[in-house]
Amino acid sequence: MPWMHRGFWIGPLIIASILGLLALLVARTRLRSIYKQQFPETRRERLFLASVGFFTTAAVIRGITIAIHNNIGPFHDISMRGRHIHHLVWGILLLLLVGYSWLSEIGTGGPSCFHVADRLTSMLYGVAAALTLDEFALWLNLSDVYWQREGRESYEAMALFGGLLGIGLFGGPFLKGVVLHVFRRETPQ
Repeated sequence: MPWMHRGFWIGPLIIASILGLLALLVARTRLRSIYKQQFPETRRERLFLASVGFFTTAAVIRGITIAIHNNIGPFHDISMRGRHIHHLVWGILLLLLVGYSWLSEIGTGGPSCFHVADRLTSMLYGVAAALTLDEFALWLNLSDVYWQREGRESYEAMALFGGLLGIGLFGGPFLKGVVLHVFRRETPQ
């Protein structure tokens, strides 16, 4: 059983820790008021959270796969009964879970939804998309070409989807609010 090995949990724990720390940073600091001001509608907030989940996971998973490829640290391939389980499998399972949640109207951003579920499913969607698209070349070529020239197709798919999230989000107002807050000069009293 792969989930019984501690190495199985390293990636998910790193991703969850980073996303949790970012959420705490925004929730427990002055960034909360900027966040609320810049995301008055749930659609933009959900796009923003999906992109945070996507880019965080893309960076972590690429780092872990590079470490596995170069035998660095405690990282290793996950296998079940001698078969390598690619991380796109976990991405597909998460996409199915998020999709089912949305079909059940859990975390859809509707007026009767809990905002915690909205935010969680949005971030999980971004996480799942990154896990899946990072191995896009595998589904396209039906062979493991991750470290070969054809593996570049995964980078291109991730860049395209990341750009799509960025365009959909158009999150400039929040970042502008943060910069103005950080560099705001307090007038002496």
